[in-house]
Amino acid sequence: MRSSPVGAITRGTTNPNRLRRCDRWLAGPQAWRLRQASAPIVVDLGYGASPVTAVELRDRLRRVRADVEVVGIEIDPVRVAAAQALAGPGLSFRRGGFEIPLDGDARPVIVRAFNVLRQYDEATVPAHWDLVRSRLAPDGLFVDGTCDEIGRRAAWVALEPAGPVSLTLSWRLRGLERPSEIAERLPKALIHRNVVGEPVHRLLTDLDSAWARAAGHATYGARQRFVAAAATMREAGWPLRHPERWRLGELTVDWSAVAPGGGHG
Repeated sequence: MRSSPVGAITRGTTNPNRLRRCDRWLAGPQAWRLRQASAPIVVDLGYGASPVTAVELRDRLRRVRADVEVVGIEIDPVRVAAAQALAGPGLSFRRGGFEIPLDGDARPVIVRAFNVLRQYDEATVPAHWDLVRSRLAPDGLFVDGTCDEIGRRAAWVALEPAGPVSLTLSWRLRGLERPSEIAERLPKALIHRNVVGEPVHRLLTDLDSAWARAAGHATYGARQRFVAAAATMREAGWPLRHPERWRLGELTVDWSAVAPGGGHG
């Protein structure tokens, strides 16, 4: 007999195309996980009042793996019932929580949870991270993220079965004044750590300084300015991944550099 779902019902607000920044990262640097998976199962955990993000996730990841199976999981049975009308090839919905209730011994290669843990207490985050990680496939990935209402700014922590590996920050560059404006969208594990002495605060402070010093590149556009700022950060010793993504307004840094209480000196 299946136990009760682990978690609590969230506000469930969502919008079409809200999670595009994370989706294109999953279909880009993380695509190898899907390509080599024997069972390309992807979970949209806590998709909210509308299943639109699960539909979009399936459509975007089909470009990587045509036989991808996206499972939308929600703790609210009313939301699950409402989503069934959109179920079809490569997309299903079921009730559950952080325990990731899949059939048999199936394990997901990707679990995406956006704007879910943001609504929980910070102290509960590690236990929920651990539970989801325990359900992943060997090369699986759990993404715990947060974004604004229409996806202009997004931030997410990527975790593998062994633990967290990176933090990604993504901005719409047009109209950006300071990169640190993304601070209010940091995932729950970091949002209260943006204070003097914490690594994530140093990251954002250094990034603002690099952005200011790169002002001369603005003549060529915000994209070139951002690329220059990111290059400055890397030269300063920040362990940034995927430089080919900088032009998209996206930075990925090793988790060890921003983990609470430690990081880059």
